[in-house]
Amino acid sequence: MNIDLTNPIFHDEQAARKHLEATRWPDGPWCPHCGSTNAMRMKGKTQAGMFLCRDCRDKFTVRSGTVMERSHVPLAKWLLAFRLLAGAKKGMSAMQLGRTIGVTYKTAWFLGHRIRECMRDPNPAPIGGTNKVVEADESFFGGKAKNRAHRKEPPKKEAVMTLLERDGEARSFHIADVTAKTLREALVTTASRASYLMTDDNAAYIKVGKEYAGHGSVIHSKNEYARGGFWHVNTAECHFSLMKRSVFGSHHVISEAHLFRYLAEWDFKFNTRNISDSERTTLMVRGAEGKRLLYDQPRQAAHA
Repeated sequence: MNIDLTNPIFHDEQAARKHLEATRWPDGPWCPHCGSTNAMRMKGKTQAGMFLCRDCRDKFTVRSGTVMERSHVPLAKWLLAFRLLAGAKKGMSAMQLGRTIGVTYKTAWFLGHRIRECMRDPNPAPIGGTNKVVEADESFFGGKAKNRAHRKEPPKKEAVMTLLERDGEARSFHIADVTAKTLREALVTTASRASYLMTDDNAAYIKVGKEYAGHGSVIHSKNEYARGGFWHVNTAECHFSLMKRSVFGSHHVISEAHLFRYLAEWDFKFNTRNISDSERTTLMVRGAEGKRLLYDQPRQAAHA
C-alpha cells in the first residue's frame, strides 16, 4: 500500500474499493459464502462493487465476511483508519482518530476495536525452541489512588504477562493473577519447553523453570537488571514500556473488557517492527478476513 496519505485510495470510494479487492483477492474474487471462484461482477450504479456467485447464487462485496461487513462507513475512511493505526507506534485514541478521518467518537471507537481485532491472531504459533531464549515478565495496568480527585482507594490493577522470544515475537496475556499456577498455564501453552527460560526473581517461576531446557534469572530485588549480557529480561520490559507509553500518552484509560485487544495491537506492532507501515497496513487489511465484531459483542474470549 502506498505510504502517501494523499493517495486517492484514502479519499475516493471507487479507488478504495478497487484497492481492497486487489488486496483481498489478488487472484480474482471468490465467494465468502461457499468459497467458489465462479463469480461475476454485477453491473449497474445501484450494484457497484457487487459480485454474484454462479454456484450458490449469493451476492457479496469486498466487505462480506470481514470486520467491514454491513458497516456504513465509507471504504476510503476504513483504509485511512487502517493506515493511521498501523503507523501510530504508541497508538491513537478514538477521539484523535475521529477528528482525523471525520467521524463521530462512537464510530471511531468502534472502528478502532474492529481494526485491533484484525491484528489479533486467533491461532498464534508457539514461540521459542531449541537454542532460543524466551523472556517472561509480568506487569500491572491501572491508575494510582493519588490521581483520583475524590476516591482515594487504589483503583483495580489488571495483571498482564508477556512472553517474548529474543529476536522473535511476543505474546501478551491479560491474566487473573500472578500466581505460579496461572503463570505456568500461560507459559507451557505458549513457549516451547525446549527453550531457555529467562525471568526475574519471582518465586512463581522456580518450579515451572525446571520444565524448560534451562532457567536463568536476574535478581531485581537486589537491583540486578543484567548479568553478563545474557541474563536479563530487558527485552520484555522494553515491550512493557512501549505499552505503558501508549496508555499514558494516548488512551489514558483502558477498560478490563477490552484490554486483550490493546495487547493484540501492541504485540502485532512489535512483531512487525521490521517491516514498513505500508506492509503492516496490508497485513491488517488481510487480517480482516473471516472476522466480525458486533455492537452486542463487546468482548470475546482472549484465546477464542
